[in-house]
Amino acid sequence: MSRTSGLRRAVAPGVGEREPSEAPQSGVVMPPADHLDRLIHERLRLGIISALAAHPSLTFTDLKRLLKTTDGNLSVHARKLEGAGYVSCAKSFEGRTPRTEFRLTPAGRAALNRYLDHMEALIQAARALTK
Repeated sequence: MSRTSGLRRAVAPGVGEREPSEAPQSGVVMPPADHLDRLIHERLRLGIISALAAHPSLTFTDLKRLLKTTDGNLSVHARKLEGAGYVSCAKSFEGRTPRTEFRLTPAGRAALNRYLDHMEALIQAARALTK
């Protein structure tokens, strides 16, 4: 599978969905791994989405400071989330200083909720297997 088609599947809910599989001889139902939104799963992108879920909006500088990352790294990951429709970006000026402000979109909030539900199911299944 190409890198592009993997991103499309991660962004498009419902594509390639399968029934959860049962772990051999345990009876524990494991959520399918392909339901995990790989776009959000990357550490910095998850940080961006989580920070925006907790705040109505954050500036580029706020996110950079909060996530302890570089301009280039934040820019690349924020652009991927914006391209998926998970975050919106508004650029303006305060005097002569550029200001970039990010917000979580309704699609981004829904994607984060799906991701968290999936992670919770994985944690519960893993805990059941270790008992």
